[in-house]
Amino acid sequence: MKPHINRFQANKEYFFVEGCYINELSNQPEDPELSIAQARVEPGVITQWHKLRDTIERYVILEGNASVEIGDQAAQKVNPGDVVIIPANTRQRITNTGTKDLIFLALCTPRFEADNYQSI
Repeated sequence: MKPHINRFQANKEYFFVEGCYINELSNQPEDPELSIAQARVEPGVITQWHKLRDTIERYVILEGNASVEIGDQAAQKVNPGDVVIIPANTRQRITNTGTKDLIFLALCTPRFEADNYQSI
């Protein structure tokens, strides 16, 4: 891998099946150990239950307020600055409980691959 900068490109955002918008900030085969995506969830939206096979995911909440459900735990409120750690193969979903878009980073190790996404 060579040193480089991935410039943010707002027009690269796409709608993902779980119910949110994703912008892949860094997800390349040359960097298999980590991917970084920006997720955006509109007000009132609850993402679908899902899990990532063999992939640990971390949410870094940047903007907005939400309620997150992980595994069998009760829903917990999260706010900007909070980090949610989701073990591999663990069901999860997030609800935007605010009036503005919820924005968070999703960091996956190893990097996110669509084949590892499993709807529940």
